[in-house]
Amino acid sequence: MRPRTTGSSATSFIPMGHYGSPEYQGLGEGDHKVYNSQKVSIIPLVFLIFYEVSGGPFGIEDSVQAAGPLLAILGFLVFPFIWSIPEALITAELGTMFPENGGYVVWVSSSLGPFWGFQQGWMKWLSGVIDNALYPVLFLDYLKASYHIFEGGLPRTLAVLILTVALTYMNYRGLTIVGWVAVCLGVFSILPFIVMGFVAIPKLRPSRWLVVDIHNVDWTLYLNTLFWNLNYWDSISTLAGEVQNPKRTLPKGLFYALILVVVGYLFPLLIGTGSIPLQKELWEDGYFSTIAMILGGSWLRSWLQGASALSNMGMFVTEMSSDSYQLLGMAERGMLPSFFSKRSRYGTPLVGILFSASGVLLLSWMSFQEIVAAENFLYCFGMLLEFVAFIKLRITHPTAPRPYRIPIGTKGVILMLIPPTVLIFVVLAFASLKVMIVSIIAVFVGFLLQPSLKYVEKRQWLRFSVSPDLPDFTATEEENIIEPILE
Repeated sequence: MRPRTTGSSATSFIPMGHYGSPEYQGLGEGDHKVYNSQKVSIIPLVFLIFYEVSGGPFGIEDSVQAAGPLLAILGFLVFPFIWSIPEALITAELGTMFPENGGYVVWVSSSLGPFWGFQQGWMKWLSGVIDNALYPVLFLDYLKASYHIFEGGLPRTLAVLILTVALTYMNYRGLTIVGWVAVCLGVFSILPFIVMGFVAIPKLRPSRWLVVDIHNVDWTLYLNTLFWNLNYWDSISTLAGEVQNPKRTLPKGLFYALILVVVGYLFPLLIGTGSIPLQKELWEDGYFSTIAMILGGSWLRSWLQGASALSNMGMFVTEMSSDSYQLLGMAERGMLPSFFSKRSRYGTPLVGILFSASGVLLLSWMSFQEIVAAENFLYCFGMLLEFVAFIKLRITHPTAPRPYRIPIGTKGVILMLIPPTVLIFVVLAFASLKVMIVSIIAVFVGFLLQPSLKYVEKRQWLRFSVSPDLPDFTATEEENIIEPILE
């Protein structure tokens, strides 16, 4: 498939991966004169990744209830090596190889073809929207303890709608605003745990960290909690076209965010489990606020509850940014109708934001457990496609420019991906029958949607186009060799 447009714009062929050539412009690099958009710098990028993946230790309490302090601590210490680091490394290599919006959709398309690229985009977008439906609900869950009007009924429904509209408008105004809002919310969310750590020092008992009852471990809850809190590193790739000098900034941002996320989980976990006697049944969402009350009093609990509520807002705006820019990137690649590539006067993906917000509102009725299980299942399918695409690109295009390259050979990265692949199948095996059925139906919808859109394009019912600024990711190896010579 050559770059094409249905308008009068000229098109040109650029071999896949030739991003060092003067002719190449990543998405957003050539249109900043038209749109009032600014590029994201390193500090906002770190906190955008932080909120894509974590948002703070809120939600990790279930790991203690499921497996006790020792396994919970070991899980958040070891799991990053099994899952987070490999996923972040792949994101750094492929994100700099393809520094454009669309991210993992472009990776899979360039390796496995447009059909599987579309399936990747469908599953990851749906997974992201399902995940995002959780945050307005959790925000109100923190408020309903003090304001009972938000427990249910029309007031709760209106609150979800108003909150979603307000945060959606923030995305509309620009990714730079979202990035700096993420910085402010991140600092505000982290500070109460630092204070709690100093307050807890006299009460710490390191022996409490070693408590474990291997015969009474809820492995399903344990694995889902770890997986949900330590994945989505690849989500930042759909914003690569909006990042300042992504070839250098993206790997640095991922590295700093990885440290921030892991420390941000382990420190509160060590403080919470080491400072008070263990009562496993009490360790559930929101228990850190109870610990704050025990250690510091009502002022610290209120601060922590406020930080938790605002953390959900941070995760909402960053997830919506990732989802909406993914749709824009897919439209730039001709996978979706051209109206998805329409930008607002602030340079943001207008239609993508509206679609993602609509999906959030439609799915906000689901329970927390259903949301986590459903998004994990779809996310696992998408990650399998990413792993296959990554290995294939290493084999078929070994000399393609990679500004950041994982410093091990192809055999080494295959070995690196064995543990996370095993983990994916374990997570899939632990899913309930209901989640399996719903997720498989969603995948099947994607199988029907892609050929349906191709039919719509063929009949010219809607306009589709491919940006001429993008490389041809379906070019053959022979073309990739001959074209530079002809130039």
